[in-house]
Amino acid sequence: MSLDRIIVVGNQQKTQQLFRHYTSNLFSADNLEDTWEVINSVGPDMIVIDEWLFGENTARFIKKVNSKFANLAVLAVLKDEDDAKVKSLISCGAYDCINGESDHGRLGRIIDKVKYSNANRCEEKVFFADDCPASVSIVGKSPSITNSLKMIKIVAKSACNPVLVIGETGTGKELAAKAVHILRHGSSSKFVAVNCAALTANLLESELFGHVKGSFTSADSEKTGLFEIAENGTLFLDEISEMPLDLQAKLLRVIQEQTFRKVGGTKEIKSNATIIASSNRNLLREVDEGKFRKDLYYRLSVFPITLAPLRHPERKEDIPLLAEYFLRTSVVAPDKTPKIRSLTKLAMETLKKHDWPGNVRELCNVIDRAILMETTDKIGCNNLMLTDDLLMENPGSSAICSFKDFSLENAEKELIGRALQESNGQKTRAAALLGITRATLYAKVKQYNIPTANQKVAVSASA
Repeated sequence: MSLDRIIVVGNQQKTQQLFRHYTSNLFSADNLEDTWEVINSVGPDMIVIDEWLFGENTARFIKKVNSKFANLAVLAVLKDEDDAKVKSLISCGAYDCINGESDHGRLGRIIDKVKYSNANRCEEKVFFADDCPASVSIVGKSPSITNSLKMIKIVAKSACNPVLVIGETGTGKELAAKAVHILRHGSSSKFVAVNCAALTANLLESELFGHVKGSFTSADSEKTGLFEIAENGTLFLDEISEMPLDLQAKLLRVIQEQTFRKVGGTKEIKSNATIIASSNRNLLREVDEGKFRKDLYYRLSVFPITLAPLRHPERKEDIPLLAEYFLRTSVVAPDKTPKIRSLTKLAMETLKKHDWPGNVRELCNVIDRAILMETTDKIGCNNLMLTDDLLMENPGSSAICSFKDFSLENAEKELIGRALQESNGQKTRAAALLGITRATLYAKVKQYNIPTANQKVAVSASA
């Protein structure tokens, strides 16, 4: 068995060769101080420290790793067996110690143990806020999501009916509506949804209220409407701003009287359903423009639940959590998903800088596309095919992962160039950002003739 990412501290070739058998992604750092940059960039499963680096700083380093990264194992490689030294290192927090010359057999068992522990911790990873009910799967821990969950719980515990959910397309309005439904009625009751923008006025009226036989030309039989089908559960009216004004008046009557008639019918039918409406538009503005009834708006807007877009400062911190959640739960390629463990540091930074006009739904699609294209165990930036230009630090530069001029060679050149720029030419850090070894980075720089920071300075001086 092997680990995904191992960092070897120091330049001992024997140690690097030994651990190369146990990982496909081996990283190195020259000393303990440089190791922190690599840790933050690649998210390793294990750090290996050679005995020649042991000193006063080693104990502090191991204790700091344990305090900051509870799941990160630090392994010490000794030149010979020394019980006192082993005891000292273990007391500092080292995961284990091995003899570099004769302990190779036990190393495999240590790797297996770390792998098993990490796998169990991954399964236990929490994607939801602490106060998120177990039956509600709204991913996120940001202040924005926490506030939305509070509003959902307040509304669900009340008798408020109807309920209004407001948010841009793709922010999870239907998920919020289902959360209210489950907390109020339970998961066994009916949740019936209809998109008001998807049907013509006549079809939508018939869909909501039903119709009697012969009420119009094609009414060959009686139809039961969604209000009736929902019974004592929930009827979700998605994008209610698209509902025609005359139908809004009929909906207002149902809300006020809690009864309705089928199209062409005379019998009053009792409505016990919770009505939850959603809108991606500013309904007050729609009222001012004469596109939405004022009286219906005020009936709906008793205690509106608002969902912030992903670009909102208070929700941006949910992007990495959502990306990992979609990676774990994607069904787009069941044979590939278990093999892809995470995203590279640079890929995650790319996601954070995107504006996300399609919000959570767009992010889910981006991760699905990346899974289909990825051939390694980590999603790299070159497979994040974003539909809009990224927010770049340098004005006028092209987007890293847009569809423009998309080719593997151009993507690699641009990514390596940016990694070198962000690391100020430090190849160890640049390789860590890209999720590749230094040897691979050197080969790519040479292959594409990419200038490094040092080369640029030399050219400038000679000029």
